[in-house]
Amino acid sequence: MSTLTLAQNNLERKGFLDLDVDPTLDLVQEINRLKREKNAVILAHYYQDADIQDIADYIGDSLGLSQKAAATDADIIVFAGVHFMAETAKMLSPHKKVLLPDLKAGCSLADSCPAPVFREFKKKYPGHVVVSYINCTAELKTLTDICCTSTNALHIINSIPEDQPIIFAPDINLGKFLVQKTGRDMVLWNGACMVHEIFSHEKIVKLRQRHPDAKFIAHPECEPHILEMADYVGSTTGLLKYTISDAATEYIVATESGILHQMQKASPHKTFIPAPPDNACACNDCPHMKLNTLEKLYLCMEYEQPEIILPQWIIDDGRACIDRMLDISAKAGLVGG
Repeated sequence: MSTLTLAQNNLERKGFLDLDVDPTLDLVQEINRLKREKNAVILAHYYQDADIQDIADYIGDSLGLSQKAAATDADIIVFAGVHFMAETAKMLSPHKKVLLPDLKAGCSLADSCPAPVFREFKKKYPGHVVVSYINCTAELKTLTDICCTSTNALHIINSIPEDQPIIFAPDINLGKFLVQKTGRDMVLWNGACMVHEIFSHEKIVKLRQRHPDAKFIAHPECEPHILEMADYVGSTTGLLKYTISDAATEYIVATESGILHQMQKASPHKTFIPAPPDNACACNDCPHMKLNTLEKLYLCMEYEQPEIILPQWIIDDGRACIDRMLDISAKAGLVGG
């Protein structure tokens, strides 16, 4: 049983998950009070609800947030994101307490590559270097030679000698994008993010016809036929920066809809339209990310639970691939990996 599952079971026995929050409580005021009293720092991924983003100390992508938290003197890191992100924060700040508002906030991409199964898969390809996307479990990182982000993935692959065979995990769509960009014949693990796989090609085409001046921008976790239509492909941070610097005033955005809050704040004079998924929903939300709420954020800070606890060997072995990535990126002058 994983440490996350054990922690979840312990919390359920204590009744923590059934606690009600006084509806008259000013949650923003209380969270800020707890932050001061407990010397805590709040991290919010771009895909969180707007109210959580607005109360956070730092907003961004997962690795960048963990790096910022590690650089602070905070005693407690509260990560409003999903569990692999909190695990990464623990790896980079092993002596700090790391909290996650809801342990059920998992990740379909990380879950699509269980470490025990990948260990057997890896044995079929001796001599291969394993490059894993940061969006994976702590245990998978222990089986990884070099980690990467969607920002630096292209550079990481290009830094590996051409005669060195590569396994890329866990996102097959990012892997296909990298194969297309680099020409490398990599072995790809067949994993994917449920959010980025449900965009409708037909609906996007129709939407672009209704908005002929809009640029279509997409995250590389999207399927290849979606990326082929894009005017720009980039990480979540890359998409945000692009909309700030680009001259267009209207964008169709193919990634989790939470990022639109920051795009609108940064460029209030521009229009941002979530790319339509192939279902009845009007927008594209990650159900795992949206499990975190202000109420759960308050409770986890008040009781300092749920806490992310990792065995020391996972911290040591898992961090090695992150450190190698950061070293490669630093030598190339890439900021933050």
